[in-house]
Amino acid sequence: MKIIFNKSVVTAAVAPLMCAVSGKSVLSTIEGILIEAKVPDTCVLTTYDLEKGVRITIEAKVIEEGRFIINAQKFNQTIRVMGGDEITLTVDEKMSACISCGKSSHKMSALAGDDFPALPDLVSDRSFVINQAILKKMMGQVSFAMAVNDQRTVLNGCFFKISDDSLMTVACDGFKSAKCKRRTELENKNTNGNEHLDYSFIVPVKTVNELSRLISDDEEALTQIYVTRKHIVFLIGELTFFSRLIDGNYIDFERIMIKNHKITIALDKQTLASALERAALVTEERIAGSVRSHVRLEINDGLLKVLATSASGSTYDEIAIEHEGPDLVIAFNNRFLIDSVRACDAEKIKISMSSSLSSINIEPYEEKEGVEETFMILPVRMKD
Repeated sequence: MKIIFNKSVVTAAVAPLMCAVSGKSVLSTIEGILIEAKVPDTCVLTTYDLEKGVRITIEAKVIEEGRFIINAQKFNQTIRVMGGDEITLTVDEKMSACISCGKSSHKMSALAGDDFPALPDLVSDRSFVINQAILKKMMGQVSFAMAVNDQRTVLNGCFFKISDDSLMTVACDGFKSAKCKRRTELENKNTNGNEHLDYSFIVPVKTVNELSRLISDDEEALTQIYVTRKHIVFLIGELTFFSRLIDGNYIDFERIMIKNHKITIALDKQTLASALERAALVTEERIAGSVRSHVRLEINDGLLKVLATSASGSTYDEIAIEHEGPDLVIAFNNRFLIDSVRACDAEKIKISMSSSLSSINIEPYEEKEGVEETFMILPVRMKD
């Protein structure tokens, strides 16, 4: 195999491929990039760590066709330090790969392309098109509430519910949960005769994080999504990103959210977020042998008092609020509260609560047509 790449093109293509390269595996094949070269000018690059994968097609001058696996980290590092505008990759019959540019060359071993793991089906008869900016925003609003390594595997990801005119994303880790639903235009691409969209699936946390980096904030950009029984595939321009799905039924998140709270307060979101960030200087101070402290909220006389105390010091803030219901003192993990407040897409927020031991809901103060957002957090028990 012999290929001549444009350096800037291949460097840009390899960057997103690295997210699906296995770092620690007994299989050397999934630590590499599968390079498939076809005459006259097509080169397909693929990485796959058995959970998620990336495939991209780029233009290159193919002198000799071939299909080989090159170690991804070594290939990425080598092409970046090569000088010049063109890079030549040659693999001989002894599985020796040579990357050269001008008078510089670097050699490494290659593996046979046939040893690369079999890829899942990347096309399905169940498909739809969605705006990338909306998808990115809604994943970003709930991603902080996804669990990591929870024994309940369905919580280790983001739950998606797709219908003809709406998208809903949900995440929950047992201490906090986030739900966002938005009316949006979805183009039905089903080829199975089904005229309606009605899908629900759970995307793993690592896939959500990588997808957020790959898709654009561009309001005009679209992505086509294929849903199979075990995998999901995203077409993002020239790039194909695919991942396994988490098998199982998601928790009944509507049931665990309290709907009729006794106390409500309304206040400016940024004012509260700033006060909590100041409290974080105390609650997140790392001192040997100390335990992170919580943030304490006291609600009375039209004021919200934000207090935190630890071995390193203390902080205090007062915020004017609109208040309905009895007074209350309640405490939270400060980082959970900050993340939930910042995720709420509103300038003014409403916080609903009932007691110092029951969960609270954070929502936009004013309802937006076609948009639903609810962020729930469990309090912590206060020490006397």
